[in-house]
Amino acid sequence: MKSHCLKSVFVAIFITIASSATAQSFKFIALGDMPYNIPDDYARYERLIQRINNLNPTFAIFVGDTKSGSTPCSDDYNLIVQNYFNQFKSPLIYSPGDNEWTDCHRLSADAYDPIERLHNLRRTFFQTQYSLGQKRIPLTRQADTDPRYRKFIENSFWVKNQFLFVNLHITGSNNNFERDDRSREEYYERNQANLSWIQEAFQTATSKNYEGIIFAYQADMFYTPKQATDPESGFRDTLQLLSKSAEEFKKPILLIHGDSHRLIIDQPLRTADQKQVLENVIRLEVMGANQVQAVEIEINPGAEQPFSFTPIMLQENRRRPKP
Repeated sequence: MKSHCLKSVFVAIFITIASSATAQSFKFIALGDMPYNIPDDYARYERLIQRINNLNPTFAIFVGDTKSGSTPCSDDYNLIVQNYFNQFKSPLIYSPGDNEWTDCHRLSADAYDPIERLHNLRRTFFQTQYSLGQKRIPLTRQADTDPRYRKFIENSFWVKNQFLFVNLHITGSNNNFERDDRSREEYYERNQANLSWIQEAFQTATSKNYEGIIFAYQADMFYTPKQATDPESGFRDTLQLLSKSAEEFKKPILLIHGDSHRLIIDQPLRTADQKQVLENVIRLEVMGANQVQAVEIEINPGAEQPFSFTPIMLQENRRRPKP
């Protein structure tokens, strides 16, 4: 009898400890759109990486644009980017941006073939089942879960303390839904993969009773209201699916992106009919380009609103106004 009671106490203690561990708050970093002004920004970027390393976040998310649209899209530059990513001591998860491939046809970027550059990005940054950075975490890649989307190795899931993190390949420049038939063909295929991955995320979070979902991608899908309704918008399908799914899910959702280079925290996602704000969805747009800074996000599991934000603003990295 005593043995049975003692066993019950140990089980109760174990459950309490496990629940407490699951409920612990944690912090991660979001950044993107850098370095733009090279070589001058290399030193600023290195200072920011050092500060992030000193903060020792659970992981960091880089939401695309590893360079400006006028920097050449060369293999050599991708190796420079890879070297910088390897300087992050914590795990780093990367979402490609438009400047890395979609806009590489520009003469200022040395007129590369965008599709070839996309293939190169996948070979360079997404060849394992792990994140980037010195300390790596395993990722569930869409390519490994659905044979229909085998090429989309950049889309991934990972879980931390009952929150599902989702990496998506959604880029600026209208998500490559422009220019010519070849780019539109690429868009249609990738768009379908993204929509499927979003659906999978909501289904997984619902079935496993996760506390919330964080989506990370590059594009600013909210730069004009018509992006959710215009047939020529490369973001319409994504915004409509997010609206419908978030309204049904009801739990906290965070959208993290870059692209427009301004720090914004707001609630831009609306219901499918575009009439009401979805209060359970917060958007974080990180700074970038001239602002080589980042944002620290803290998640408090169990809180009614679990997300809080602290901008990382290095004084040494601030651009001084020209006299």
